[in-house]
Amino acid sequence: MIDWDDVRYFLAVVRAGSVRSAAAGLGVNHSTVLRRIAQLEKRLGAQMFEKLPSGYRLTAAGEEVQELAEQMEASSHQLETRVLGRDQSVRGLLRVTLPSPLAGYLLMPDFAEFARLHPDIEMEILSSGELANLTNREADVAIRVVYDRNTLPLNLHGLKGAELFGGFYISADRLAAWRAGGTGPRWIAISGHGVPAWTSKGEVHATGTPFRTNDFEAQIAAVRQGIGITTLPCFVGDTDPLLVRVPDTDLHLYGTVWLLTQGEARKTKRVRLFTEFVSRRLAAYAPRLEGVAISSD
Repeated sequence: MIDWDDVRYFLAVVRAGSVRSAAAGLGVNHSTVLRRIAQLEKRLGAQMFEKLPSGYRLTAAGEEVQELAEQMEASSHQLETRVLGRDQSVRGLLRVTLPSPLAGYLLMPDFAEFARLHPDIEMEILSSGELANLTNREADVAIRVVYDRNTLPLNLHGLKGAELFGGFYISADRLAAWRAGGTGPRWIAISGHGVPAWTSKGEVHATGTPFRTNDFEAQIAAVRQGIGITTLPCFVGDTDPLLVRVPDTDLHLYGTVWLLTQGEARKTKRVRLFTEFVSRRLAAYAPRLEGVAISSD
């Protein structure tokens, strides 16, 4: 009988391209990976890989095994999620993935309240802009800002929330100095993102060389320090006492907030409790997300 763990190690090498990379991803020694591959080859009576200077390449037999191995992997995940779907306890691990601004500037007080209400649920918050693979249980719940619903995988179950808007922000002190005849502000950009066309023309515009950062917290620190203008979600910019919206600029749509779960896992009691709880909170936050709840200064 084929050992599923041997198959799992085989797939890790296929995807990583080398034994060492696969071992690092699995958290084991490379000798363990070699031993598992050797066991699988002995059991099947065929060589799975050719070792080349550039890495490992599948043999013809290995390619056939890969297709069947991936089917085994999918069946394993399906079995796991079906069992999880019957788990109605309010204890255990709950993994939630969401962009760091939503975690740090909006929902963390709600996560804290949920944790107090359900102390036996172990929460793991994964702050990321990437859509974790819910099918493979990298997370149980994903909170995502989605511009086009059609880009989401069809197997995900979604609860639609409010639309999320962003605006252009500057520190109140910097705006006052600018209006008093000081030098124009620079554009603060996230690395890899372009500079909006409006920043170089019109009565209200940024001047000079852009200031770039690859970190959201550094972006906020830069605008607070008066370096210039940047774009932020309204729920972040509108609640910061040091910042104001840039005059004569419009809001822009980031997308819609979705609360996403998958398959049988969404039927577990802890996932249902969490999604119902957060869905209510997101609905209450709609004005802040849409940029209509701005303080008057």
